[in-house]
Amino acid sequence: MCGIYGITIKDLDTIKKMVHICAHRGPDGSNFYHNDFLTMGHNLLSITASHPDDASQPWVSDRGNVLVFNGEIFNYHELLIRFKNQFIPKSTCDTELLSWLLDNFSYEDVVSKIIDSMHAFAFYNKKNNELVLSRDHVGIKPLYFSVNQKRLIFSSEIKGLIEFVDNSRKINRLALACTCFLGVNALRETMFSGIYKVLPGETIIYDLEKQNIKRTYNSIVHPKSNINFNSEEFENKTEKAIKNSTLGNRKFGMFLSGGIDSTLITSQLNNYINGIDTFTNHMDPSEIIGGDDLNSDAYAAKKFSKELKLNHHEVKITPEIISNYWTDSIKTIEEPVYNWNLPMYLYTNKYLSKKGIIVTMAGDVGDEIFGGYPKYFYLNNLKTPPRSWSEFISIWMKKFSAPVKLNLNFDINELHNVLLKALPESLFNPDDIANSAMALDCITTVSEDFFKRNDRFGMRYSMEGRFPLSSKEYMEYCLSIKSKFKIGKTIKDTKLPVRQTFKNLLPDYILSKPKTGWGSPITTWIESQEILKQKYLREMKEESPIDKIISSDNFKLNSNELVQLRNKRSIVSWALKTWAKEFNMSL
Repeated sequence: MCGIYGITIKDLDTIKKMVHICAHRGPDGSNFYHNDFLTMGHNLLSITASHPDDASQPWVSDRGNVLVFNGEIFNYHELLIRFKNQFIPKSTCDTELLSWLLDNFSYEDVVSKIIDSMHAFAFYNKKNNELVLSRDHVGIKPLYFSVNQKRLIFSSEIKGLIEFVDNSRKINRLALACTCFLGVNALRETMFSGIYKVLPGETIIYDLEKQNIKRTYNSIVHPKSNINFNSEEFENKTEKAIKNSTLGNRKFGMFLSGGIDSTLITSQLNNYINGIDTFTNHMDPSEIIGGDDLNSDAYAAKKFSKELKLNHHEVKITPEIISNYWTDSIKTIEEPVYNWNLPMYLYTNKYLSKKGIIVTMAGDVGDEIFGGYPKYFYLNNLKTPPRSWSEFISIWMKKFSAPVKLNLNFDINELHNVLLKALPESLFNPDDIANSAMALDCITTVSEDFFKRNDRFGMRYSMEGRFPLSSKEYMEYCLSIKSKFKIGKTIKDTKLPVRQTFKNLLPDYILSKPKTGWGSPITTWIESQEILKQKYLREMKEESPIDKIISSDNFKLNSNELVQLRNKRSIVSWALKTWAKEFNMSL
């Protein structure tokens, strides 16, 4: 994984500053390219090249075209065989292959039909005098841009753009409202005015002469729901996806939550990676909430790792860690989300880095393609399913019982109208509502919460994050399986393809364990642990640029106790206040 940056004028000083600001994305080197109307830069984290010099970017092709690339091509070896009579590699780096493909095939074919990847890249086509920005099918890798003053500027992180985009520290209220209502910002706009994201699966072609975007297209995974479940086929597809994710010659580490997805991946990786380390969070003090022991996953992960004789690590999470890493985690992720585990995730990535890990593996997106959440069960059993895109979005938006309250003349119905146009209607399959929701979750919640947090927190410590279940080929296959084969007659009957196919591989204490999630008990700790309670009270009383927008009902206090602390919105409101203060945002 790397960092990519550029501007459509000759401005080497600006790009050097951006590369410096985001230097954590590439400790193995940096380099630049420029001509009279384009400047590009790159931070290198070498993963697959036999020598870092082999992966040096910007990469100039034989035709004089220029590529900066962040990601991995998972079907790299298959493509070497497919094009063996046309492409003769001079290195072991997949950047060289991608550059050759973009030289010889249409952008649409390369992204939609040829590569199976996680990627963000910028490609300068010298003959056509155009710049191509592209992001993978589900938004695993980030890419942000801004267009003003007849120029386009892009970066792998928002922090690389803030200084160079006018009025970017002004809060984009629409993006803020989307985050507060839905938990993530599913829109093109970021919460920083004038800074936008290349959407998951999107490719943008920018005309360098006319200085405008001349066309875009999208390549995302759709819920075709057109095949029945076949256990043998599912096993082969799963094993292939996991094996293909093991490219590289750096040290691997697995986020082993103790759930089905991460355990399945770990069991397979053990066949391909010699000496993989596993890591699990352990809450201290432990808490039992709603009858669930929050350390039950940690116990299961420890037991499973011991049986496989893996090098297992328990990462202790305490109230002090949450307190100490609260502000840093919010600054690192750049845009807050409806997730109070950010300090835990940041600390865990730091722990992995200290153990020498360079490539991290995680089971994210499994729930979204296997039907692992209760909401998919309910959607699969609706008495009156939605028959239109508008009705579907209305049902899908009911994700949170306690959205953050805002002092804005904007409500959930207005956001609904915005989302109807902002989200791709092609994801709606009226014959399979559950699969439609899974597909939409993949390019919204998964992309904007799970993948973003993994990218920022991993790259903070120069680690590449991978998700073996997220390859395009595998996701297309899983979302082609009708949801009736994933979800049974009761709410406990979820992820049936995995449970049925791998029942002899995964132990019963994993398959039968109730789903608890991988989280810290922050609301309980604030009530019981003085260090967190005092930090919360102190910072919620401090002035923040966002106070006029965030309703005080989210964190109301009285003389004796904290009110609504068990309501998630109080924690997210705290995160928003911290974000606005740390980034010096204004209204």
